[in-house]
Parts: sequence; structure tokens; C-alpha cells
Amino acid sequence: MAEKLAPEKRHAFVHNGQKVFEWDQTLEEVNMYIELPKNVPTKLIHCMIKAGHVEVGIRGNPPYLNHDLMLPVKTDSSFWTIEDGELHITLQKREKGKTWASPIQGQGSLDPYAADQEQKRLMLQRFQEENPGFDFSQAQFSGTCPDPRTFMGGIHTD
Repeated sequence: MAEKLAPEKRHAFVHNGQKVFEWDQTLEEVNMYIELPKNVPTKLIHCMIKAGHVEVGIRGNPPYLNHDLMLPVKTDSSFWTIEDGELHITLQKREKGKTWASPIQGQGSLDPYAADQEQKRLMLQRFQEENPGFDFSQAQFSGTCPDPRTFMGGIHTD
């Protein structure tokens, strides 16, 4: 049932008509996807994740991305992988349930409607996580969705 509440599609950050990266999020993670240039050996790809910063590029060249993150992440559980010509960066949110408007500060933020839809989806993910026997995939909110981090006592962590 939880997969029904997974992100339906990725958000794209486009600059000057070119897709820079795509991204999505869950209660615990923000995922960035970057299409890698063809014919570049994967061992030349450089990715560095810091608590508040990400840098991506090809070794020996200026970075492709070199930006502050929207919010801090847990570096010990954030990582990157390469699969099918795509760099996938998994950023572990420091604040579980916090809705991110964008992975990168000041770049490609969601419009207010899309941000509200993300918050609603994350709230339903929280309900699903706390009540695994129920299916919240068809649930809807009327009006403004509460913050998943603080609603009814907040998110409970182990």
C-alpha cells in the first residue's frame, strides 16, 4: 500500500531550456536524478554530499552543480549511485516529514499548488506508516493540509 503513496512523477529543474536535474521526495528522503553525459567513464564522476551542500561534476572540470541544499541532511545515511546513465543522489532529511520546495536553495522551487500537493502526499505517507493496516491512497484533504511533522503530536521516531 505504501507504494501507492510514492511520488507519482519527478519534478524537473530546467534552466535556459535545459533540464538540470529531476527530483522527488518521501517522508525521509529527497532524491535527485541527473542524466550523465554519454561516453564519460563512471569512475570520473565526482559527487560530494555535505550537511548543507552538494557538488556534482566530472573530475578535472568545474562542477556541474555546486549549491547549498534547501535544508540540512544526514550525511552518514545520504549516498549516490549510478544506474543506466543516471546519477541518483539520495539525501536523508534531517527533519523527517519536512516538505522541501526544492533540493537546491533558490533553484527550481515548487509553485504553491505543487508544494501543497507534496505536503498532502507526505501527510498521507505518514498516516500509512503509522497505520499499516489501512489504505490511505484514496484519502483526500479539504482545505489546507496540516504539517506532517507536527500534526497530532508530530512524527514519532524510534
